[in-house]
Amino acid sequence: MFKGNRLVSANSGDSRAIVVRNSPSQTADGVTSIQVEQLTRDHKPDEQDEYTRIIGKGGRVEAFKDHNGDPMGPMRVWVQHEDVPGLAMSRSLGDKVAQSVGVLPTPEILDYTLTPNDQFILIASDGVFEFMSNVDVARLVYPFVAKNAPEAAANLLVKEATKTWKKEEEVIDDITCIIIFLDVKS
Repeated sequence: MFKGNRLVSANSGDSRAIVVRNSPSQTADGVTSIQVEQLTRDHKPDEQDEYTRIIGKGGRVEAFKDHNGDPMGPMRVWVQHEDVPGLAMSRSLGDKVAQSVGVLPTPEILDYTLTPNDQFILIASDGVFEFMSNVDVARLVYPFVAKNAPEAAANLLVKEATKTWKKEEEVIDDITCIIIFLDVKS
């Protein structure tokens, strides 16, 4: 939510929002450097506070196990003696089974003041960030700011995230993004 130069972000899940800004200083070769600030926290069940809550509510946190019993993939939330729901996040809207073992729908809220150096906000599903860092994503999108081409930036980001997934795994997670170019006044 925007109100003047104030941005309030609320997140419940493992999608992420970042803001990318020009750094006040330039590199030695005169190129403007960028800074990235994460506006949300990924709610993963192995984060200490999230893990403690889930275990305290009778849940279980462990990775999926293959037919040999070897762990595969990310940590997930399970009912103590059943292999459900297998949710790879610790906060989610509308999952009653997961909520019974400590998964919350309650968002974390961050209040951020935008500055004239802030260039864009990117909101994306975890599929974008699984194999790309915040800085990787920012560098990919940043050249499109001068062209005022957020749709082209989003298309390239989805393409690159998909290509990165295909290098790492056979199955590709959801890859969705929204890019908001900013023109913040003092």
